[in-house]
Amino acid sequence: MKAVVLPAHNQGYRIEEIADPKPYKGEVVIKVNKAALCYRDLLQIKGFYPRSKYPLILGHEVVGTVEEVGENVNDYREGDRVTSMLFVPDWSCEYCKSGEEVYCKNRVLYAQELDGFFAEKARVKASSLVKIPENVSDEGAVIVPCVAAMVYRGLKKAGIKEGEDVLVTGASGGVGIHAIQVAKALGAKVIGVTSSESKARIVSKFADYVIVGDKFSEEAKKIGDISIVIENVGPYTLEESMRSLRSGGKIIQIGNLDPSITFNLRLGYVILKDLSLIGHIGANKKDIVETLNLVKEGKIKPVIGSEFRLEDFGKALDLLKENKNRYGKILISNSF
Repeated sequence: MKAVVLPAHNQGYRIEEIADPKPYKGEVVIKVNKAALCYRDLLQIKGFYPRSKYPLILGHEVVGTVEEVGENVNDYREGDRVTSMLFVPDWSCEYCKSGEEVYCKNRVLYAQELDGFFAEKARVKASSLVKIPENVSDEGAVIVPCVAAMVYRGLKKAGIKEGEDVLVTGASGGVGIHAIQVAKALGAKVIGVTSSESKARIVSKFADYVIVGDKFSEEAKKIGDISIVIENVGPYTLEESMRSLRSGGKIIQIGNLDPSITFNLRLGYVILKDLSLIGHIGANKKDIVETLNLVKEGKIKPVIGSEFRLEDFGKALDLLKENKNRYGKILISNSF
């Protein structure tokens, strides 16, 4: 089968022909229907994840169809459509037992310790799988584990209340465009911030208000008292995000487009304005199930900007690097 392989740390990627996977005990092999490209993939190619085990198949967002079932797998069978958590917890530690397996001390991550999903087939631990409801499309499911469910958990962690004002930076991107929908599904009024008028037309289909430009705090404050900012960009917008918030507001920090850049955080401003900065990544299985139901109910709709075949992975990566005309999620597909 074909797969996108990272041969070693910071050594780029190759599209290789490798052997088809076989399931071991507690595993299944899936035919990969669609996988989604994430900014993490680009950072990983650039060497920002040094603990990864190489050689490694890239890609951590997937929807597939079960083709082969290994020993001791009872909950899945051939033909089931599934997605997966981004990691495999041990399901026995104190965090797993409390329903917060995202903090599992012994978790292993797909596309870091385990092979990922930019391939024609993939071997997946059955304990990380989630069945996809019948009337949820592949596109609707693939945006859930890494994006919609992650944002859903972040907003719950921030204590979102119905009617609150939420601002989303990077609003046209793969995370931002779906974060808007998750916040609205939870009853918020949402302001989307984006970089151009062309992207604003897309964002306006989902957000209640749209602001264009990198200086947005004053305009945002005129719209309402911003309780929560979903921050998808990082140092470039964080200062304005902080200024946008009402006293007692919260920032859910998700994005960091350039990890090599530091941010000079003014602690006095944070203290006097009583702000909370919440670092956030990941979702529990329960979050994925609940968010898939929001997709099923039509409250979250997948926004797919582009779709590429596996052999055109390089073109997909080039588009991810380009900010000007990119919006929504970029998919790598084996099923057009």
